Parts: sequence; structure tokens; C-alpha cells
Amino acid sequence: MNKLSLSVSILTAVLIQPSAVKANDFSDVSITSEQVSKNVYILYGAGGNIAAQVGKDGTLIVDDQFEPLAPKIEKALTGLSDNTKVSYVVNTHFHADHTSSNVYFSKSASILAHENVRKRLSVKSKEGLPVITYQTGVKLHLNDDTIDVQHLGRGHTDGDSVIYFKKANVWHLGDLFFADRFPYVDLQSGGQVSELVTRISTLLERIDDSAKVIPGHGTLTDKKGLQIYLDMIKETKSYVDDLKAQGLTEEQVIEKGLDKKWQDWSWAFINEPKWISTLYKSK
Repeated sequence: MNKLSLSVSILTAVLIQPSAVKANDFSDVSITSEQVSKNVYILYGAGGNIAAQVGKDGTLIVDDQFEPLAPKIEKALTGLSDNTKVSYVVNTHFHADHTSSNVYFSKSASILAHENVRKRLSVKSKEGLPVITYQTGVKLHLNDDTIDVQHLGRGHTDGDSVIYFKKANVWHLGDLFFADRFPYVDLQSGGQVSELVTRISTLLERIDDSAKVIPGHGTLTDKKGLQIYLDMIKETKSYVDDLKAQGLTEEQVIEKGLDKKWQDWSWAFINEPKWISTLYKSK
């Protein structure tokens, strides 16, 4: 499957409004916002969740969904502040449902991402690429806050970043975190389940109990929600690892299935068999 086909496959499963995304048609998709702190918002649409910080210095957004939605995203931002010009876009990773509006917003904004994001995006296009890249992270000082962009290592992909709005005490974890659902771990792009466990464990040491946590997909949550997610990954990984060590094939483990308590974690893109397959193939 080529990258375009993969993007469309991700799109059709995705995410907030799958019924509206038919034949790559975004006409019925609406962008809604929810205030997270004084000047930080979460925007929902079709694709990865967007964080927006607004204020006198302009607007910074984290991820930007699919390109046909860019004007709708821009319009949704207009009601949040007197100065809604998008000056900065941070990509949490390279997948199309988080980066496809880069081309649109690059007209006014500087795009930042881990260096591996630029490498992967540049394979299919030279437009809308990150112009500021980093290996371990970068800090921005905007709207009376410090935005700490951190690459902790691979997990979902090899270019994941988490973003911390220090004063607001808000985190955006990108696709390191799928709230209340099985995650997509992109094994072909450097993702690995054991590394994902390490990344989430590290974040749980840094995030305090009062913080708000924006997942890559799913609704706004907190540290408790992230802990529940980690517990699911660790328990299901241990279960599949044990069966694999006993000599069961991937197909046999899928047929055996997971404990019934994980049934509600299946969703359109990553159902139980796909999650078991990921666990079986990954370290």
C-alpha cells in the first residue's frame, strides 16, 4: 500500500466523525472547539486532535488534520481571540491526519517538527514541510507561556513529539496516546510497543494530577486517563507475549482473543485482532 492509500485508509476509519467522511468528502465535517485553559483550546474534526494557543502574539496550533478542512479550522479559530493569525504549527508526527493542512497554514506559519517528520513528509511532497526541526526538542515563548516541545524517543513512530504548555499545565501527546481505545503503532515507521510503554511511563512521571491531557485521538482527559491507557497496553502486551512464548502463532492468539474487559477498546481502525497482531509483531 502506498502512502496516499494508507492516508485514505486512516481517514476512512478516523476518528471523530467517520460517518461524515465518505469517499474522501469532508463537506459535512464540522470543527468544534473546547476550552482547556484560559487561552488553550482543543479542536475536534476528522483526524488528529488539534491544540490551539491564542493570544496577543498570534496563534500556535498543534497538528492540523486534512487539507480540505484547513479553511474550517481557520474559521473555528476566529472566535477564540482577536489575533487568530496562525503563526506556528507543531506537527506531533508525520501521518496525514495530523499534517495535511501544513501546505495551507505554511502561508502564514512556521512549521516545526522532529527531523524525522520532515524526512518522511519530503518523500511525497516538497510543500508544507517543517522549516524548523530538532532532535530532542525546542521551546517557544508565546502569549505569556512557555511551550515545551519534546521528542522523548520513538513510540508511535520514530518522530513523535509531545507538547507542554507550561503555565496552562496542558499536554498534547499526539498519537502516543489514543484515549480509551487501542492505539495504532506504526511498526513500518519506527514505532514499537515496548518503546511506547517507556514513553508513556516517562510522561506519567512528569504530568501532575491537575494537568489536562489532549490525546491524539479521543476526548480531553487527564493523568488518570493516561494511566488507564498504559495499564491496558502493559496487560495486553504481557498476555500476548506469554502466549507467543508458549509457541502459539499469531493466528492462534487472535483466535484466542483478549480478556472480555477490553472489548470496548476496539474501534473502527484498530480492532482487537489488529491490536493483537501489533502486539505479536512488535517488541
